[in-house]
Amino acid sequence: MTLFTPSTEAEIVEAVQWALSEGAPVEVCGHGSKRGLGRPLQTEHTIALSNHSGVTLYEPDELVLSAKAGTPIAELEALLASKGQAFQFEPMDYGPLLGQAAGQGSLGGALAANLCGPRRLKAGSARDHVLGVRVVSGRGELFKSGGRVVKNVTGYDLSKGMANSWGTLGIATEITFKVLPAPETETTLVMRGLMDDEAARAMAIAMGSSGEVASAAHLPVNICGRLVDGVLKGEASTLLRLEGFAPSVADRAAMLRGLLSSAGGIEELSGEISRKLWQEVRDVIPFADGTERPVWRVSMAPMEAYKLVASMRMGAAADAYYDWQGGLVWMRLDGEPEAEAVRALIRKYGGGHATLVRAPDAVRAATPVFEPQPAALAALSKRLKQQFDPDGILNPGRMVAGV
Repeated sequence: MTLFTPSTEAEIVEAVQWALSEGAPVEVCGHGSKRGLGRPLQTEHTIALSNHSGVTLYEPDELVLSAKAGTPIAELEALLASKGQAFQFEPMDYGPLLGQAAGQGSLGGALAANLCGPRRLKAGSARDHVLGVRVVSGRGELFKSGGRVVKNVTGYDLSKGMANSWGTLGIATEITFKVLPAPETETTLVMRGLMDDEAARAMAIAMGSSGEVASAAHLPVNICGRLVDGVLKGEASTLLRLEGFAPSVADRAAMLRGLLSSAGGIEELSGEISRKLWQEVRDVIPFADGTERPVWRVSMAPMEAYKLVASMRMGAAADAYYDWQGGLVWMRLDGEPEAEAVRALIRKYGGGHATLVRAPDAVRAATPVFEPQPAALAALSKRLKQQFDPDGILNPGRMVAGV
């Protein structure tokens, strides 16, 4: 087995060209925090970008940051925080859920996995904030797309095309993101004791109001005790996050209290407790239990998600909670991953998609981890792979067997 740990762009090109000359498929990773997500790779060689790290450009006044792909997200977030700025798409950290240490995710991994967090409804995901990339394709060729200014449009879509590619199209060497000011004030309104269907309706009312809710989530009673040292323990909790200038947050909170008065008393969490709570919701800490019990990430219509969970519980032991106003369900099963059952229920309740985020290697090898694509879209994906990586040397089979 050969482990390449390039520290320069030229060394990355050289490693890919070696793999091409040898006809040797390679695993591409940063620090390995998401290695357990996707189908297991059957490769003898690895290109790890952990040494290809560092900020190459940061202009706070221009709201632009560029860094090498192996740079840890945690380091970049600390740098941005020192200037009162942040990645507004708040990339989640898969490490704890997959049995890895927290804070190991890289900038390249954030784009490759198209990461986001509870603010997705308001701020989008990584692909909505990327401005430009430098990439080494599976042909061993270096190309760039986009640029380092917000208004740049040259090659913009190609930059976005690297999102959700999971390292199967090319190896990003440097990425430029737009950044934004961090919220001055953060407050979370907490409604207690709502059933899943009641919570879905309450979140829909809040998101449809003028309250400018940044995030909405519902945590059933068995989930609450696993977050922020049990601060929510006791009753199911429906969360609404408000951000902005303090007077605006206070006015919107008062408006929402009146609008949702029928839900009963509304508690309030502010500052560090609120930020910690949403970080743990984002990183799926309730299911970061050190096991390999199957965990699904399900995206579907918010008003249908609780029906899927209720139906799933009729045939399997399932634990779940809801983010994105209910449109994102994190679901842990105690037994087999039940892939066909999960996807059949999604079709029954209006459609969506499901990703098997965590399971033992043998299960991931035998299960369509990512949502199977319709025939026409699968053919398009295959042609895209052929254009970027015709010899199939980059993360072969990670997303789809044989591709």
